[in-house]
Amino acid sequence: MNLSRRNVLKWGCGTAATWAVGALPSVLKADDAGKKIPIGLQLYSVRHQCEKDLPGVLKAVAEMGYEGVEFAGYYGRTAAEMRGLLDDHGLKCCGTHLRLEHLQGDQLKETVEFNQTLGNPYLVVAWMPPAYAKSLDTVKETAEKYNQIARQLQPLDMYVGYHAHGFDFQKIGDETAWDLLFKNTVDEVIMQLDIGNCLDGGGDPYATLKRFPGRSVTVHLKEHGGPPEAVVGEGDVDWQKVFEICQTVGGTKWYIVEHERPAGDPIENVRRCLMNLKKIL
Repeated sequence: MNLSRRNVLKWGCGTAATWAVGALPSVLKADDAGKKIPIGLQLYSVRHQCEKDLPGVLKAVAEMGYEGVEFAGYYGRTAAEMRGLLDDHGLKCCGTHLRLEHLQGDQLKETVEFNQTLGNPYLVVAWMPPAYAKSLDTVKETAEKYNQIARQLQPLDMYVGYHAHGFDFQKIGDETAWDLLFKNTVDEVIMQLDIGNCLDGGGDPYATLKRFPGRSVTVHLKEHGGPPEAVVGEGDVDWQKVFEICQTVGGTKWYIVEHERPAGDPIENVRRCLMNLKKIL
C-alpha cells in the first residue's frame, strides 16, 4: 500500500491586518502567560506501525511522555473508538490533518462531528497542490476558501489551519506564497509552521513565526540538516530560538513532533526526539 501523505489523508474523514509583534489576537492567546506548552506527536511519523497496531503505538507514545497526538488518518476507526483509545492512555488529540475538501460542502459537518468527539478544535489542511502558489490571484482565491471555513467554525470554537511544505516558501514577487496566504486570511486561520519544511524550502522559520504573532497555535517540530539519522535536537535548527518566539509571540498551545527521515526505527526515533526536547525545554 502506498502510504504517502496525500494517500493517508484519504482516510480522514476580507484581508487580515498585519499585527505588530506582541499584539496577539485575543481568540488565540495562551490561557496563561508562561504556561508550559505540551508536546504532541504527529502519528504520520509512525504510520506503518499505526496501521499494524494502533493501540500499541498509542500506549508506547503515552509511556514515552507525549501528552497528545495529531492524526493523519483514522485507520478504519470510528470517532468513538478513537476517543476511547486516547482516553485509555491519557492522551489528548492536538489536531488532525485533512484535505481541504474535508472542510467544504457536505463533508464539513461530518468532519466537525468526528473531531468534536475527539475533543479536537484544530482542523489542519496538510497539503495543497503547489499550483495554489502560482500567482497572487490564486493565493487570494485560496485564502478566501479558508476565510469561509473559519467563519463557519468560529461559533463552534474550532479552527482551520494550514501546514507548511517547502513549496510554500517560493516567491511571488517579493513575498513568499506562505506570507501572502496568511496576510490574506483572517486571524482565526492558524498557521501550522513546520520548521524543517520551511528551512528545506529556503524559508526563515524564525522570521515567519515573528511575522504572524498569535497564529502559530500548533507548530511542527521537525529537524533540518545534520546526519541522516538526526532527530529533533541533532541538526541545524536553533530550537532555543524557536521556543522563545513560540512562548512570547507565537500564541502556541501545542508543539507537535514530526519525524520523517527513513534512517532508524520510527518508534525509537520519536522517543529520541522527545528525550532531546526535554533537555532543551
